[in-house]
Amino acid sequence: MREPENMSRIAALKPDYLGLIFFDGSPRNVVGEIFQVDQNIRKTGVFVNASEENILEKIKKYQLSALQLHGDESPEFIRSLKQQISEEIELIKVFGIKEDFDFEKLQPYEAIVDYFLFDTRGKNRGGNGISFNWEILENYSSNTPFFLSGGIGPGDAAAVKELYHTFQKRQKEEVFYGIDVNSKFETAPAVKDAEALKTFRERLYN
Repeated sequence: MREPENMSRIAALKPDYLGLIFFDGSPRNVVGEIFQVDQNIRKTGVFVNASEENILEKIKKYQLSALQLHGDESPEFIRSLKQQISEEIELIKVFGIKEDFDFEKLQPYEAIVDYFLFDTRGKNRGGNGISFNWEILENYSSNTPFFLSGGIGPGDAAAVKELYHTFQKRQKEEVFYGIDVNSKFETAPAVKDAEALKTFRERLYN
């Protein structure tokens, strides 16, 4: 997000996180100043193969409290970055998912990041607007909490709740930490539909 008025409307819904994309290849790329949201909302910087220097500069400028890494960042890179930032800043490593995804790829990141985020592997680094087969998450055996992303739209509340109940039955509901919504709730790049988000949240919790 980046448009002040739109950020203000979304912040009024009190989401846990609010994403700021710092990637030149994205139509949602953030430049310049932004609306200052409530401190209880974690401003999350979204990066794709950015340098440490770039990430550190954005943390300082935008007072980020979480980082979402969408590129090919190695465990070594993230470990080095972690040593240079506040321990209060959350680290989220993103993985693109398809039917043949090997969850063993996550193991080297287990002790380094706070969360994983599972997105649909597509031509873009996020924002593809398509979902993957969530049944593949039945193979997820890690205790590292994850966000679900990838083409989640206004009509998916029931399916998200069903997936959460699946993890409840396995006594692992705390592992399904949250969802990340993007393009299906946009009226234009970086502009979210506040009413659609409000309705979606109501359906999730009712």
